[in-house]
Amino acid sequence: MSKADLIVGIQWGDEGKGKMVDLLACNYDYVVRYQGGHNAGHTIVVEGKKYALHLIPSGILYPQCKNIIGNGVVISPKALIEEMQQFKEMYGDLQGRLFISTKAHLLLPYHEILDRQSEEQAKQAIGTTCKGIGPTYTDKVSRKGIRAEELKDTETLAKKIIEKLGEIGKKETKIEIPTLENLKSELDTYAATLLPLLANTTSMLWRAMDKGEKILCEGAQGSMLDIDFGTYPFVTSSTTISAGACSGTGIAPRELGEVIGIIKAYCTRVGNGPFPTEETGVIGENLRNKGGEFGVTTGRARRCGWLDAMAVKYACRLNGASALALMKLDVLDGFDQIKVCVAYENEDGMRLEEFPSDLTNIKPIYKTFQGWGKTARIKEFDKLPQNAQDYILALEKFVGVKISMISTSPDRKDTIFR
Repeated sequence: MSKADLIVGIQWGDEGKGKMVDLLACNYDYVVRYQGGHNAGHTIVVEGKKYALHLIPSGILYPQCKNIIGNGVVISPKALIEEMQQFKEMYGDLQGRLFISTKAHLLLPYHEILDRQSEEQAKQAIGTTCKGIGPTYTDKVSRKGIRAEELKDTETLAKKIIEKLGEIGKKETKIEIPTLENLKSELDTYAATLLPLLANTTSMLWRAMDKGEKILCEGAQGSMLDIDFGTYPFVTSSTTISAGACSGTGIAPRELGEVIGIIKAYCTRVGNGPFPTEETGVIGENLRNKGGEFGVTTGRARRCGWLDAMAVKYACRLNGASALALMKLDVLDGFDQIKVCVAYENEDGMRLEEFPSDLTNIKPIYKTFQGWGKTARIKEFDKLPQNAQDYILALEKFVGVKISMISTSPDRKDTIFR
């Protein structure tokens, strides 16, 4: 029996997981997305052409790959169908290449309205994408959710939704209740496209492993946004760490193989919440512009700062990372000095060398490295500038996990393997 490998974000998301999954997917029979929704976004560049993925697994660009949206994902039918259109010329309707768990929960327009209202009314907004992710997971956990398999009976489903909207309306939430006929018509459109893709994906994966086929799982967001272990409450609504791959697919913990953590050579985060190494001046602006740090889903500018190695070390242990991929090294090209956070100082002036549960009022303690010239598009480690090599090796030693891959441009070909 084969084991399923896993790619997981180690920071606050946007680490470059899409490129790494795309790069490795040629070696796998299945690529599986296990949590999150269309609030996530991967940009993949292949031969100069960009593909924006939000729900579809990154293995979609390889014809031999079967792609699964697991039970842990919340799916906006409208967003998924729109995303599928960019592959229509290549693959037609994606049947036989894309599979959706019957147990995945549906995200519908009223979830987005609830999300937006929650943010607008909150005393302390989370800074979500307002895509409806949180309310959909809330429905799931409170046992009021809608599974993808319910599209098999759109009339019953339409009645269920209208009843639910009526209950929401009693709480003075401004939600327009559609007619049964109009809602059923909308659901029929979703059903026509998505029902042929529904499958018992857990059984599919078990059979694949029993036959020795290779599986790669990919998550959305990053470990520091995990609902339990992230910077709560400024987190997403799902389990973003490696443990989520089990609950989001049906793959058992002992059936996980390599856990490849993805980190960026600096840090970014979107939304509100603590970010100890954030740079709000010229340095942050330079990182943002050089790294193209604008959200794939929303287009909003990401907050930028130096690499937080304390957070990386913490997340590597949480995930059981067996290897790291370092992304966007080339973005640091040309800086005179480069800083890495190797400890924290709390509000009492104490030095912290363990990751605290609350990052509020935490100051970073930095180690400074000398900058370097050009790393862009270099494909061999020993051809990197010496200062860049020193930076990578020092980070590897501090974190305690080998940096086995290094990305030096957005293109899949510009990657160093160690």
